[in-house]
Amino acid sequence: MNTNMIARYLQFLRKSNHYTQEDLAKRLDISRQAVSKWETGIAIPDLDVLLKISKLYHMTINDILEPKIQLQRITEFEQISTIPQKELKEALSQFDAKSLATALMGASPEVNRLCEKLFPDIDFGMTRDTIGRVRIETVEGMQNQIISMINLQAVDSSLERI
Repeated sequence: MNTNMIARYLQFLRKSNHYTQEDLAKRLDISRQAVSKWETGIAIPDLDVLLKISKLYHMTINDILEPKIQLQRITEFEQISTIPQKELKEALSQFDAKSLATALMGASPEVNRLCEKLFPDIDFGMTRDTIGRVRIETVEGMQNQIISMINLQAVDSSLERI
């Protein structure tokens, strides 16, 4: 579960339903500060509040915690090289070095070089060595989280233009 992605998705849901943080807080009978904490990734709503949110947005709790982004800017991890570097760095900055290194284990040398260029302060080789061997499902899962974050940023950007 990626708390940064959940935070961005909760913010996206609120904005796409034309609620301010204050409006949403009133509807859920909570403080505006609680909404702010979710949207910054400091906290995640508790189960009771998640149930209220799911009813408000007509979706399941799983849909909130594991967002399926409709706008598909990219569909495969290798396509991250098509994203402008500033945007890509912003999206990848939501992940720690271990998560990025795990995702890169299944990537082409070109994508690895791109990430090394974007994050020169991370020693990906050493990070991979400390991780050791991982299952391909773990690599694919991390790549899918990164794809979802990039697609969520695209949806979020298009929403801001409206």
